[in-house]
Amino acid sequence: MIEDLKKSETWRVFRIQSELVEGFETLYDLGPAVSIFGSARLKEDSYYYQQAVILSKMLSKCGFSIITGGGPGIMEAANRGAKMGKGKSVGLNIELPSEQYPNNYLDINLSFRYFFIRKLMFIKYSTAFVIFPGGYGTADELFEAMTLVQTGKIESFPIILFGREYWQGLIDWMKNVPVTKGALSPEDFVFFNVIDKPIEACILLREHYKFFGGPLQIEECKGE
Repeated sequence: MIEDLKKSETWRVFRIQSELVEGFETLYDLGPAVSIFGSARLKEDSYYYQQAVILSKMLSKCGFSIITGGGPGIMEAANRGAKMGKGKSVGLNIELPSEQYPNNYLDINLSFRYFFIRKLMFIKYSTAFVIFPGGYGTADELFEAMTLVQTGKIESFPIILFGREYWQGLIDWMKNVPVTKGALSPEDFVFFNVIDKPIEACILLREHYKFFGGPLQIEECKGE
């Protein structure tokens, strides 16, 4: 039994390697891309779904590719908007016990068994994160990105929370509890911005890459 377990763990390394290679080879020439996260449960009539379509369309017209988790809800909305511009629409799907189906708006569709490899692809190939309202998975991506920036494991890049009404309670708690208890410092709040309009994300991206001399000259975002 123990010997079988050892063999199983060894072969798992090759499966991990296979997913890494496929991800690197598929995305290496993607170009500037924005990852958009949010709930898979929000439907087409949701305000946030509609705003995700608008934002992704604007970013795609500016030359960004759009990366999502490839599923329904906000992910579908973001990929849908991406198809309306000139950027590529990318889905990084994850194999789950309750099957997450790829949405119908993908130019590139990759499926992962391991969350940590999927997360690596988001971080490696994104020039910004936009976080729409969501649940545990969305919060996980948000806090992992902020942790990596805070600890200097990756260079600072725009982390944008969409929907002040949704996120303000969490931000207030962070300021009132972790900061007052010494677990966070006020300086840690510079790692993200909160917005309510798609155009604000475009402005933040343009200003960030202008200031840091990034490789992309972002056009003026034109209308919604």
